Amino acid sequence: MATIPAINRTQIAKRRSSRMALSAPVGLSGEDSQKCPFSMPAKATNLNRYGAAIHLPRQLSVGSTVTVRNTRGTQLTARVVAQLAVSQGVSAYGIEFIEPSDVSNGFWGINFPSLENKGVAAHVADQAGIARRRPGISRP
Repeated sequence: MATIPAINRTQIAKRRSSRMALSAPVGLSGEDSQKCPFSMPAKATNLNRYGAAIHLPRQLSVGSTVTVRNTRGTQLTARVVAQLAVSQGVSAYGIEFIEPSDVSNGFWGINFPSLENKGVAAHVADQAGIARRRPGISRP
């Protein structure tokens, strides 16, 4: 498995919403890295208010835009912001919704916790997965 370099703690601290360790089936369409149009099922993981990680057996270009459809038929445009990993022919990409948050907020059908309710240290630990790996760290 080829892994793209990890996000640093400064980038983690800038996250605008908590990630949910959930997955959801989505439809994804756009142009791949070869400029060929596609429309196919994909899997979204690490859902958050502003985007997700998308897994599909196709190469995308960072900076390109795709259309994401949820199971209720709602569609949003998203920008591919990073390639996260490649394993066994499946690529994972970070995507960010382009629409304003009031439009994208209900896309996943989840009420995301507010970051204002967490301390910065707890937020960074949550996002980095530190608290899950080190049982001695408590979260508020």
